[in-house]
Amino acid sequence: MKQALGKGLGALMGEEIAAPAKSFLEVDISLLDTDPNQPRKNFDPEKLEELAQSIRTHGVMQPLLVARSGNRYTIIAGERRYRAARLAGLARLPVIPKDLTDHEILEISLIENIQREDLNAIEQAEALKTLMENYSLTQEEVSRRVGKSRSAIANLTRLIGLPEEVKQMVQSGVLSAGHARALLPLEEEKKISDAAHISVNRDFSVRQIEEYVRRLLSAPAAKSRPSLRRPPEFVDAQKALSEKLETKVAFLGTENAGKIMIEYYSKEQLLALYDQLVR
Repeated sequence: MKQALGKGLGALMGEEIAAPAKSFLEVDISLLDTDPNQPRKNFDPEKLEELAQSIRTHGVMQPLLVARSGNRYTIIAGERRYRAARLAGLARLPVIPKDLTDHEILEISLIENIQREDLNAIEQAEALKTLMENYSLTQEEVSRRVGKSRSAIANLTRLIGLPEEVKQMVQSGVLSAGHARALLPLEEEKKISDAAHISVNRDFSVRQIEEYVRRLLSAPAAKSRPSLRRPPEFVDAQKALSEKLETKVAFLGTENAGKIMIEYYSKEQLLALYDQLVR
């Protein structure tokens, strides 16, 4: 079983995925249940409707893989087809029943979705974490099972440490997994979230966000001596200008004399700041 998992869903399940009609059952759609541990959580409504239209015309071309659960069946692979079939109004669906452990069900679901590229990076990371934690597997063992390199497993699972807001940005496609990983050295949730928004607003490349993070981390720490008490309007003005320019702004000096320091982290950001300031 362990060796088969790494070779993909077809190897794991033998030839049954492409089996002739005699090898599967047709069951009432009301007897099918979705798996609460299914790694895939997001289904595009528009693409589901497109698949439903295809099913109305051609039917379900590939049986669902299911696990028996009493007189019902839990979907292991094919939840998208199941959802689309319901939209299409089908009463019965073709299924291939298998007797599997919870461990095997999770592995197969993960493999099937990864091979179809149906999971976003956060869904993959959470599913991989579940595999490792629930079944005491190492990254190397998971790597062999799902057919990904150990470094890819490590990079994905690191995303679990992101703030929820940033995870949502990755899931929605606003922020790439590469951009998100580059933010992790900041450690503090607020700093990561702020940097994520700056990256999106400035359309940073991964290299640019990496440089931005390096600059933030290398900035000199605040001195331990007591800071000068400044009037609230002075502090508010500094904050307002920072938000307006979407970058770090520091007022150095007093109300009567000093200078304003505006930071930038790429040529593109410098040009954007110039346009804002000279308008």
